[in-house]
Amino acid sequence: MIQEFKDFIAKGNVMDMAVGIIIGAAFTAIVTSLVGDLINPIISLFMGGVDFAGQYVLLGDGEYASIADAEEAGAAVFAWGRFIMAILNFLIIAFVVFLLVKAVNRAKEATEKEEEEATEEPAGPTELDLLMEIRDALKK
Repeated sequence: MIQEFKDFIAKGNVMDMAVGIIIGAAFTAIVTSLVGDLINPIISLFMGGVDFAGQYVLLGDGEYASIADAEEAGAAVFAWGRFIMAILNFLIIAFVVFLLVKAVNRAKEATEKEEEEATEEPAGPTELDLLMEIRDALKK
């Protein structure tokens, strides 16, 4: 059983997947910062200086100065601002992944095209070449 596990881990696909997950986690941190530190302030500017991520609806009694205060007090909150941030994060990540896949596909197509051109057999003579050859043979 241990040997089977070692064989499973040693496969290239598992290692590639692990690297992808680690890079994905780091990329998610970058996108979260992009949305939280760059995009949200711009949205906040258009909303009159309101902290977009801090938007919420209190689902109960009481008044709290911020979403953090409400959560600390144990109040139920509908944190719609955070949800919108999560959607923005997803859209940005999905768009970047789309661009990466598109670039990889272009590279694959270019490589396949080069390989195809390299393996193509030279074309035979055209009809015109054959007719000219027959003409020249008849002249002799």
